[in-house]
Amino acid sequence: MLMYCISMMFLSSAALKRMLNFNAPPLKNTTAEPVWKLLIYDRFGQDIISPLLSVKELRDMGITLHLLLHSDRDPIPDVPAIYFVMPTEENIDRICQDLRNQLYESYYLNFISAISRSKLEDIASAALAANAVNLVTKVFDQYLNFITLEDDMFILCNQNKEHISYHAINKPDIMDTDMDGIMDTIVDSLFCFFVTLGAVPIIRCPRGNAAEMVAVKLDKKLRENLRDARNSLFTGDTMGTGQFSFQRPLFVLADRNLDLATPLHHTWTYQALIHDVLDFHLNRVSVEESQGSEASPAGARPKKKNKKSYDLTAADKFWQKHKGSPFPEVAEAVQEELDTYRAQEDEVKRLKSIMGLEGEDDGAISMLSDNTAKLTSAVSSLPELLEKKRLIDLHTNVATAVLDHIKSRKLDVYFEYEEKLMSKSTLDKSLLDIISDPDAGTAEDKMRLFLIYYITSQQPPSEADLEQYKRALVDAGCDLSPLNYIKQWKAFTKMAATPANYGSSGVKPMGLFSRVMNTGSQFVMEGVKNLVLKQHNLPVTRILDNLMEMKSNPRMTLQRYGTLNEALKRHFECAKTSTQAI
Repeated sequence: MLMYCISMMFLSSAALKRMLNFNAPPLKNTTAEPVWKLLIYDRFGQDIISPLLSVKELRDMGITLHLLLHSDRDPIPDVPAIYFVMPTEENIDRICQDLRNQLYESYYLNFISAISRSKLEDIASAALAANAVNLVTKVFDQYLNFITLEDDMFILCNQNKEHISYHAINKPDIMDTDMDGIMDTIVDSLFCFFVTLGAVPIIRCPRGNAAEMVAVKLDKKLRENLRDARNSLFTGDTMGTGQFSFQRPLFVLADRNLDLATPLHHTWTYQALIHDVLDFHLNRVSVEESQGSEASPAGARPKKKNKKSYDLTAADKFWQKHKGSPFPEVAEAVQEELDTYRAQEDEVKRLKSIMGLEGEDDGAISMLSDNTAKLTSAVSSLPELLEKKRLIDLHTNVATAVLDHIKSRKLDVYFEYEEKLMSKSTLDKSLLDIISDPDAGTAEDKMRLFLIYYITSQQPPSEADLEQYKRALVDAGCDLSPLNYIKQWKAFTKMAATPANYGSSGVKPMGLFSRVMNTGSQFVMEGVKNLVLKQHNLPVTRILDNLMEMKSNPRMTLQRYGTLNEALKRHFECAKTSTQAI
């Protein structure tokens, strides 16, 4: 968790655009034609670029082709190539092969994370052997080993993410070397993030777990970089916002064991529901298109459902406004947008019809003059109207797909019951009845509900009750291994006596829907509860509030990471002395 008021999408996009301009600042308001070039990336680079730059933006910057490093590529000897890859052995070997084959006019090698000296020497040896030293124009460490999804959200990776997952860290048979490798991977991504941000953080973390291991390694890496004032990554003209700045972000590292119930919780807001029930990765959601009511002929193969992908980006105003809204509000908002669009469309059609009127009387000529101006205005706004229609269609399809999951799995019921469990409210129906209901959700839904009950309960259920729950879960098709893990985890952390407090948050049922129940609505919401969210007070929220208000918190500590101020002070004094000497 990071507290800092700055747009990460802007900083990350700016770093990428600088790289695509041969590591020079892109010229603003220039009419000159860009230098045409190729972009060669690996899967890691593709994941970093795709949420930030569209194909059109790449084309505007002179990228004629963007290709995967390990794909079959034909020689294009008169065009420069910009590489954006991780410095892995496999990637280095392929770059050396490209140099031997002399595929391109010149090579601009950009590594997502810092490349080691030995691998750099491998590239130099390959270039020397291929007589291609003069073709390697620039080699840069970009420090972009993280994926920016929103202005205030980033993730560490998308490829091989299971290697640094909660499961990977908490495996009982994990070796020390494997754990060190996971910690190094996480620290490298976090270090790259702060280099791009241009600021040295104040680190807070709990004691005695993986979060402290990450904090220690990150602290060490920051200090080592700050010791060399001349070559520090936190000074110079490349770090626009953070250089020589003591306005430092608060970086809170929390262990997932602090709050295991929240990621299991069924959600009720638009963005979270999309992430939970649909195929949603790197700001792109895939939805199965409906095939209509036509049945396949007898004996014929059933038609394959087509998948359509949509990008949910910062340019989508509806998404920016409603992604955090409860789903019923989103359904009503989509219907309102559709009604507004239809009214505008009808007005354009009406004006077109009036333009065809005949007669030479003064009233007709005056009406024609007035409507000509209106039609001209309508035509000029036509591109905006078409874009609005595209976004309405997008969110209609996505919201309909989400609604199908809500109705078929009764997710509104799960959400309501889980909210009551987390807020220690009374349930209207026994947990066993919901688990035993064959029409209520999937096996995973039932297991998630029971795990939340087990994690948040003041006292664990008796052995007899637990066996009854287990039988019901097995009958519902559940795998009991998650429950066995949570039992061991709860016993080990002694959370049975002090469960995490989720405050008095809950939900308020508001009865049936209003506009979305109308005959002309795109959404048939019958049978779905209209639940209104109340503000949560999750464990991480309370910890962050205490840190921002400078209150003592037994779970979090600065330890020696807070003394980074001294290193910063020495760093800036050295930098000042070096500048005066120059």
